[in-house]
Amino acid sequence: MPTLHWIGKDKVVSHHQDVPYRVLEHKYGFAAGKGEQSVPTNSGNKIIHGDNLEALKSLLPEYEGKIKCIYIDPPYNTGNESWVYNDNVNHPKIKKWLGEVVGKDGEDLTRHDKWLCMMYPRLKLLHKLLADDGAIFISIDDNEQANLKLICDEIFGSNNFVSNIIWRSSDNSNNDSKQFSVDYNHTLVFSKRRNWLSNKLLRNAQQSSHYKNPDNDPRGPYFDGNPISSPNYRENLCYDLVTPDGKIIKHPKNGWRWSKESLEYKLNTGEIRFNESYTNIKRRTYLNEQKGLPPSNLWIDLEETGHNRNAKYDLVKIFEESSSKNVFQTPKPSKFIDKIIKVCCGKSDIILDSFAGSGTTAHAVLNLNKQDGGNRKFILVEMEDYANEITAERVKRVAKGYGTGAKAVAGTGGAFDFYELGLPLFDENQNLNEKVGLTKIKEYIWFSETRTSFSERLNAEVQSSQSINEDYKLGVKDGTVYYFIYEKDKLTTLDFDALELIKTKGEQYVIYADNCLLPKDFMARKNIIFKKIPRDITRF
Repeated sequence: MPTLHWIGKDKVVSHHQDVPYRVLEHKYGFAAGKGEQSVPTNSGNKIIHGDNLEALKSLLPEYEGKIKCIYIDPPYNTGNESWVYNDNVNHPKIKKWLGEVVGKDGEDLTRHDKWLCMMYPRLKLLHKLLADDGAIFISIDDNEQANLKLICDEIFGSNNFVSNIIWRSSDNSNNDSKQFSVDYNHTLVFSKRRNWLSNKLLRNAQQSSHYKNPDNDPRGPYFDGNPISSPNYRENLCYDLVTPDGKIIKHPKNGWRWSKESLEYKLNTGEIRFNESYTNIKRRTYLNEQKGLPPSNLWIDLEETGHNRNAKYDLVKIFEESSSKNVFQTPKPSKFIDKIIKVCCGKSDIILDSFAGSGTTAHAVLNLNKQDGGNRKFILVEMEDYANEITAERVKRVAKGYGTGAKAVAGTGGAFDFYELGLPLFDENQNLNEKVGLTKIKEYIWFSETRTSFSERLNAEVQSSQSINEDYKLGVKDGTVYYFIYEKDKLTTLDFDALELIKTKGEQYVIYADNCLLPKDFMARKNIIFKKIPRDITRF
């Protein structure tokens, strides 16, 4: 498989493993009808302000392999730095990161090298977060499309390339263009596994228009087409038909698709009919029996998927005219994201957007949930300072409704929690960073062992009446009891005295401590697994 090489690649191919795990600091929750609140909403919807590389790492314990749909609209690397959304890799934070990770080689990087260095470790983490039955959709233009395809082939696997969706992003040609008017963008689609299947989409009016009902068939509109012949030769399917007027219709090369008895039955019921000249037969296909269609990779219907100009107009309406000067120049329309979600997701899946921008992805999720009663969840990550005043603010207004009078738009409902990236869990010596607090450390350990949230652990124990006041106990999962014997100011030891602290019975015990003095044969008989702090704590 062809691979792409650029200056700095050797520094970033494994950099995702070195990215520090930072805790997420909850700042506030928001719920439509209630407004902001200090306690978490536990809605499952998250907006995170911070470097998306570190934010993606912080999502791994809870969400690794669980995200059904990832949509990202990364910088297109056009060199334009005049927008609210900085469409260039010369952002101060990116420059600082390149200097730290790539080092002196970064001084010689072209903007394409910089862009690839920026994207590669982020795509590696997104690959980890993607579910086995999920897909990632990446919007891009011709500046980096070819480079993006090659690094995605490397990270996701060339066999997992699904499609390059061509989306008509402009509703009119640019008369000021000196060469070609740019009227479309690419959206590359990759799956986690080769056998990924998209959802079928409902037929639109145009696709259904050739179904008619001229004879008032009680089964509704239909389409008459030639019956499908058998794909493989079978002797019992090779028979001739005799028409009502005595003509002979020869069988196809491999025979008919049905046995003689089945075909005669279909002729009697009217599902199969002779054509007007009695030279062939035709099959009546009813519209109400048809399932959806596989999505096309040509998205040019402006009514169906929207375009940049009406997406910008929608933002102006949401934020009102006084705020229009802060609106993005080329936001994605919610209709476009809406279609991506319909192609990829069910009604209760998680959608992640780690280049959140104006928050279109959350807008689309809330709209769809309102339309069909779904319970889809969104996770947005935005590194820029407008994460709260634009990204989160848009979601608030969409959820509670906006506009006045005839232009008022009803709210979708919904809730989310807003987070900032906090301190790293491990310090520069790879010891636990006690400044993050014991609760965050316990949450991390529990996630790393069980892939479930700390709140789920509490709910399960309350329901099963197993909750016992034990300072070191983390919880019980699938018969295994977890303990984290840790003290801030002293070393802890798992010995026979420490076993007196173990009050909950289980089929197996996983116990963290600084040291262990229990005999190995004793631990084997009692199904005790010792994990040394910090050596055996899982690193994501």
